[in-house]
Amino acid sequence: MPSLGADMDEGTLVEWLTTVGAEVARGEVVAVVETAKSTIEVECFESGTVTELLVEPGTTVPVGTPLAVISPTAPVRPPPARGPVPAGDATATPLVRHQAAEEGVELAALHGSGRGGRITRSDVSRAAHPAPSRHPAPSRVHASPLARRLAESLGVDLSAVRGSGRHGAVKADDVRAAAGSRTGPDQAATVKEASVAAGARRAPKAAASDTGTSAAAAAAASASASTSTSDRAAIARLMSRAKREIPHYYLSTTIDLAAALEWMRRQNSTRPVGERLVPAALLLKAVASAAREVPELNGHWTDGRFVAAAGVRLGTAVSVRGGGLVAPALADADRMPLTDVMATLKDLVSRARHGRLRASETADPTLTVTNLGDQGVESVFGVIYPPQVAMVGLGRVTERPVAVAGMIALHPTVTATLSADHRASDGATGARFLTTLDRLLQHPEDL
Repeated sequence: MPSLGADMDEGTLVEWLTTVGAEVARGEVVAVVETAKSTIEVECFESGTVTELLVEPGTTVPVGTPLAVISPTAPVRPPPARGPVPAGDATATPLVRHQAAEEGVELAALHGSGRGGRITRSDVSRAAHPAPSRHPAPSRVHASPLARRLAESLGVDLSAVRGSGRHGAVKADDVRAAAGSRTGPDQAATVKEASVAAGARRAPKAAASDTGTSAAAAAAASASASTSTSDRAAIARLMSRAKREIPHYYLSTTIDLAAALEWMRRQNSTRPVGERLVPAALLLKAVASAAREVPELNGHWTDGRFVAAAGVRLGTAVSVRGGGLVAPALADADRMPLTDVMATLKDLVSRARHGRLRASETADPTLTVTNLGDQGVESVFGVIYPPQVAMVGLGRVTERPVAVAGMIALHPTVTATLSADHRASDGATGARFLTTLDRLLQHPEDL
């Protein structure tokens, strides 16, 4: 059971996405785990053959508990590269390589349609989902092992179930919902018994609607309220610890975004609608670049001392459904092209709100950003997420009067704040970080 945050002591195994005898590669998603704050997809740490599954779905175990046994064999495929690397006669970004690995697409066989022959996400999608022929051959339904076992127990036809997983994959909850839609006095008991037999969890969800839609809605509302309470309790514990143990200091500055937004407007005028930049991506890239230049704020407080991180893993606070927060990390955001920052941000936020984040995407952010500009907030002073030593807050972009060449003009501006750990740095270091952030945003073409 991996540690997915400083506040995580245990996790519940929700579902296995592999079986005994299956070959797995390092980085491949093999299980779904639920923590107090979110549902996370867990990747395999090693390549090999699964010889034993040690924990049954629905079981809660402490962090560090072995979940499965893997015997070493030749890797199924090499681990994803960390930067754009050759793929045949073209190149592909880490995000594209990640997508190709999930879709089972061989990059070397693709012809890139992007700039300079670079392989794009559209290229991978077209290869993974080609246009259907006039006489398509029947294909195997994409479903998780637990969903297949549950469907067999309940007599549900998987081909008739609409999957809610990635690319339409059928999950256990989809099978339960399909079975629960059948009316009859004995159906609820049948679904519940089959769920238990298949190693499922959440009996309240599995129980079908034999008492009517209103009862199902009430049960769902109760489960949502329970989850929300649990999430808030986990956040409260961590934030109380942070305020108790970390001597915070706070700084803020107002940054003129006229040059940055004008540059972005010119860039977007030549881009397709789906690839246009938004201010949030530009601000995140600038924060990541400033963290690289001021490494005293990029790292962790460990064993009574500050340990600077080797790279920038920029956490981005995302509010999730039902309340609560998660902070998926953009790895190497300071070195990532701005277009890739935009694409990765959209992907992470979408999956975070649907409970489809991966363990590697939530592990060990080195600096976190909280942006409440879209909520109309002008400034936010965050609480540091231990063991990090700083948090950056960004408010909404708003027009303010500024002095330009002795004249007063209205310019778009943003208030950037810094909450930092006085054990690891002081106000001078924090001021240098905010000054660096301001300088970078005055020259967006260099980001």
